[in-house]
Amino acid sequence: MADALSCTLPLVRWQGDRGTYHLVTLTGEPAEQIAMHARLLRLEYGTRRGFGSVKVVARIGETVWKTSVFPQEKSTEWVLLVSKKVTRAEDLAEGDPVELELELL
Repeated sequence: MADALSCTLPLVRWQGDRGTYHLVTLTGEPAEQIAMHARLLRLEYGTRRGFGSVKVVARIGETVWKTSVFPQEKSTEWVLLVSKKVTRAEDLAEGDPVELELELL
């Protein structure tokens, strides 16, 4: 089961207790597609992954990596963390529009 989606979202900087993170927040139709995928997986396998996450293959520019997206308290939002390795490779900074492709696994 593999669904794909693409969207352009702003790169957000988040300062936590353990460091600074960059992320994109998926809302609207992409978030609904991820939530439906998560529900189907739960029906098929009977369990939820840690923190309710969904495994994905993410692509930004030429950089491709396996990771997970995580639901927020509001079930209408999902977050994808973007590592320093990716931001450096793609020359991204806070506020830049990120053309993101996700393959839901």
